[in-house]
Amino acid sequence: MSSANDKYATPLSSRYASEEMSKIFSLRNRFSTWRKLWYNLAIAEKETGLSVISDEAIAQMKEHLEITDEEIEAASKEEAIVRHDVMAHVHVFGKTCPEAAGIIHLGATSCFVTDNADLIFLRDAYDIIIPKLVNVINRLSQFALEYKDLPVLGWTHFQPAQLTTVGKRATLWIQELLWDLRNFERARNDIGLRGVKGTTGTQGSFLSLFHGDHDKVEKLDKRVVELLGFDHVYPVTGQTYSRKIDIDVLSPLASFGATAHKFATDVRLLANLKEVEEPFEKSQIGSSAMAYKRNPMRCERVCSLSRHLGGLLSDAIQTASVQWFERTLDDSAIRRISLPSAFLTVDILLSTMQNITSGLVVYPKVIERRIMSELPFMATENIIMAMVEKGGSRQDCHEEIRVLSHQASAVVKQEGGDNDLIERVKKTEYFKPIWNDLEKLLDPKTFVGRAPEQTEKFVKNDVAKAIAAYEKYITNESVSLNV
Repeated sequence: MSSANDKYATPLSSRYASEEMSKIFSLRNRFSTWRKLWYNLAIAEKETGLSVISDEAIAQMKEHLEITDEEIEAASKEEAIVRHDVMAHVHVFGKTCPEAAGIIHLGATSCFVTDNADLIFLRDAYDIIIPKLVNVINRLSQFALEYKDLPVLGWTHFQPAQLTTVGKRATLWIQELLWDLRNFERARNDIGLRGVKGTTGTQGSFLSLFHGDHDKVEKLDKRVVELLGFDHVYPVTGQTYSRKIDIDVLSPLASFGATAHKFATDVRLLANLKEVEEPFEKSQIGSSAMAYKRNPMRCERVCSLSRHLGGLLSDAIQTASVQWFERTLDDSAIRRISLPSAFLTVDILLSTMQNITSGLVVYPKVIERRIMSELPFMATENIIMAMVEKGGSRQDCHEEIRVLSHQASAVVKQEGGDNDLIERVKKTEYFKPIWNDLEKLLDPKTFVGRAPEQTEKFVKNDVAKAIAAYEKYITNESVSLNV
């Protein structure tokens, strides 16, 4: 006898995603939402003047908006016969609500429930991920403020560059996340409903129901949207809402995937440098063979799923581009996969990033050691300027420090030794006037520019303003991950 373990289940829902996100795209929520659409359509049609819809019918529908397991099974069996999922559910809902059996789906086409339901799911899914994104931003902002003054070696081309601070580097991640938050909000608020548009978008069936009264049809369209909690309806559609909407919905998600990948990659590189690590639990095993390892598995998960997320955008773009006239059905199967997958993936990414950002580990001593291995070269200009202030010649000093720098560089690159440039300066009589100033000239905090000030101003102004509306969602509780 087979069990659930004998069937493939997507890891997005079975292994990683939150229950709240999985529920949005569940069968029960989908079919229950169809029922809510039929229920609100009936209410609006009755309010607009269709006397054929009774109070008893509406009351009975209201009592059975949440579909049961038995009804889902019955609809599945009916669909096997009629080969039409919406009509199978119309039949089952009608049997459950006999007073409403004759008016369920009145004037509507299948896309009234399928498309409007999808738009509801997309809006509700954004309502889940936006607060999670805010929490990631908030946690990284706390991290940035905590380490705003800690100098760290900067990298360009992954080659040593001028110093920055650990906190300032974090603001680069945060700024991109703020742009993602802006894009999420825009996309969420742009989502409308298809409304009641009929088979090819002309509202012909509803015009017939109301005997040619155009005002009543427009009133019906507006009322259904109001009852479902939306503030606008798409003014024109074909049989479906334009699949370009799916591009607008998925684009911010794919863009966020790039942000997430960049953040996680930076942390992975820092882990290799032993400067910053993601949280590592007490009993966590890094490798089955190498017991000492502390693999950045959370960040690796983020990178892996971010690549998957970016690819889903092409599904929406290609699907929108090949919709013929008022609609074609080759959009159906791919959307059943790509739309839920995109939101489930973002949900997983954000939960993982909440976990990472709540426990980033910083190793100041390692950071300091790496700075001091590179700082002597960076300090050469400061040394030259200090010598000039003591009366020396810039050109003479430049030549003296150039020779010593090349000697120190050879020790590092050819002999594998430490950077001994400062020791050479201390032993060179020419530089005696500044020997007592070398410690000050080599203070890393004098090489970070305005990094601390930039970080503090950015967090307290830009970040605080962006997340102010989400204060009630912010939590510092640790986020546990599924396997």
